[in-house]
Amino acid sequence: MSKLIDMINETLEVIRKITGENYEVGIILGTGLGGLVKEIEITHEIDYSELPHFPLSTVESHHGKLIFGKINGKNVVAMQGRFHFYEGYSMKQITYPVRVMKFLGVKNLLVSNACGGMNPYYRRGDLMLMVDHINLLGDNPLIGPNEDELGPRFPDMSEPYSLKLIEKAEQAALENKIKVHKGVYVAVSGPNLETRAEYRFLRGIGADVVGMSTIPENIVAVHMGINVLGISIITDECFPDSLQAVNVEEIIAAAMKAEPKMTLIMKEVIKNL
Repeated sequence: MSKLIDMINETLEVIRKITGENYEVGIILGTGLGGLVKEIEITHEIDYSELPHFPLSTVESHHGKLIFGKINGKNVVAMQGRFHFYEGYSMKQITYPVRVMKFLGVKNLLVSNACGGMNPYYRRGDLMLMVDHINLLGDNPLIGPNEDELGPRFPDMSEPYSLKLIEKAEQAALENKIKVHKGVYVAVSGPNLETRAEYRFLRGIGADVVGMSTIPENIVAVHMGINVLGISIITDECFPDSLQAVNVEEIIAAAMKAEPKMTLIMKEVIKNL
């Protein structure tokens, strides 16, 4: 048995002492987007610090807990606080919780992120359903020996975000009169925001929004056969010719203001799984 499988089993051993349930839905909440936790009928909470091999979240607004419970009758496990490449973690550390989720029974993963909008039709506070992505992080969580028990050496990425889940999210948005875009997310390492020239470049290669997360977790989820829905909240407008300085407080405030719309869509998607 490989070291990674051993690590996962050690983490599971701690979790299974607290809950013996299987969890169909995994949730990873982004910057300023932890409010969905309030919708969970919480049965258990575990601090990351109590879980063997879990990194610790260092980002402002990321709490660092694994939450277990129910939403609309479905068993869910939620990461309240995710890990980022710019914090100094390896790709394998960042994506380790997704591996653990798979072993807890997760079949569908819902991820959220705060991002900068580069598409001129996008405005601060808008939601975008991720239909594709561009990985410019400079690394990949699947580099190294492949664990055949977890997934194939060369996973197919023709549908990184589940079309069925996107359709459910669109239907939920339509029924609740919530405007959503569909577009392409590009991930960069950060932690600095981008220059005007970088925004022009990223827009030119086909990205609608830019962020610093989500793609590593997506790659590992796809590798393990988990369906993924990604929802981005545009927290700042990144138009090179009219670029304004932003700060983290403004980004978090914009995310929190738009969050109820995203929470409603995610709840409806979970209900209709």
